[in-house]
Amino acid sequence: MTSLGTPARGAATGTGDRSRPRAALPALCATQIVSWGIVYYAFPVLNPQITAATGWPTAATTAAFSLALVVSALAGIRVGRILDRRGPRTVMTAGSVLGVVSLLIVAAAPNIEAFITGWALAGLAMASTFYQPAFAALTRWWAPDHIRALTIVTLAGGLASTVFAPLTATLADHLSWRHTYLVLAGILAAVTIPAHALALRAPWPDNPTSPAHAAAGVAEIGRSRPFLLLAAAFTLSSFAMYAVVVALVPLLLERGYTTSQAAWALGIGGAGQTLGRTLYAALARRTTATARTTILIALGGVTTAAFAAVPGPYALLVAVAVVAGMVRGNLTLLQATAITDRWGATHYGRLSGLLAAPATTAAALAPFAGAALAVPLGGYGALFFLLAAVSMAAALTVPWTSAATCA
Repeated sequence: MTSLGTPARGAATGTGDRSRPRAALPALCATQIVSWGIVYYAFPVLNPQITAATGWPTAATTAAFSLALVVSALAGIRVGRILDRRGPRTVMTAGSVLGVVSLLIVAAAPNIEAFITGWALAGLAMASTFYQPAFAALTRWWAPDHIRALTIVTLAGGLASTVFAPLTATLADHLSWRHTYLVLAGILAAVTIPAHALALRAPWPDNPTSPAHAAAGVAEIGRSRPFLLLAAAFTLSSFAMYAVVVALVPLLLERGYTTSQAAWALGIGGAGQTLGRTLYAALARRTTATARTTILIALGGVTTAAFAAVPGPYALLVAVAVVAGMVRGNLTLLQATAITDRWGATHYGRLSGLLAAPATTAAALAPFAGAALAVPLGGYGALFFLLAAVSMAAALTVPWTSAATCA
């Protein structure tokens, strides 16, 4: 058995252990790009067109999207338990089918009620196809070299906005928002359903044990002070981060930039995520879990404040978007490794579901809350200053989680 200090040869590619499905890692890279790009990142690009074409209030359409994230948060706990027992193939394949069906409902929605229903179903798809199930699969199949595998899949996932924000904007320039979603649903079906069904067929390894923490049950960990404080820090950070993602397009439109320019700024942040994730392994080697959590969340606050303080020129805003994307990319890996850094890989699916639930709920409320707060605050610039303060509050919470770090 390979020690923690000497990762197996080929661990990041699946060639070093026959129990690892060789096609799983490239397949998950592709499906994370497509799933995030279509189910998540297309919405902030299309929402202005949706409200203009239908007359539905922006608050209502944004609330529908937020509902999807709430459903994803709640369903994620159950999904995590299923993943621990049965593996990712059935969960992620079914989630892909649900994602396609949900987008078809959204595209055909004759009223806001049907639109909301479609997004509620999309929430189940998010819980079953986004990072959480992919991380659970890679953590179990690739342990102890899972950080490399997680980095690879998130490097690919970081390209989701880079690819699909501009693509969605281009489609919307030539098609209605409904036809744009139909095209995107076709892409989602063609890529993710067969990839998940065919590439995730390897035997699911037995639940690993962590000798240092074998006595700690999942319920005990979930109720512990370090776990609860860590969840609080991620919740505040996620609220700020996802509010920024969805509010960036309105912020730039408010400042006189075109929809295409705003979409490219959002998309280029995805390239920043990819760049940032290449640095995470080096950061992890040189810092403790508590130190890097504090640093990254605080940097998230700094970049958010920069968006508020810098009205232009456009090239400078793009540079800020790249740096913000780098931070956001590292935060994704930070949360993906938070459980194994502190409590080992045992019950990873369930514990990661518990940790992600409040953060995902906050991310769900963030778009709606951001749109609602922008009006009384006097615009999106003031909103971004507020979100920066939220990130800083999260960073100040992190040092109190140091007792969670495994000795």
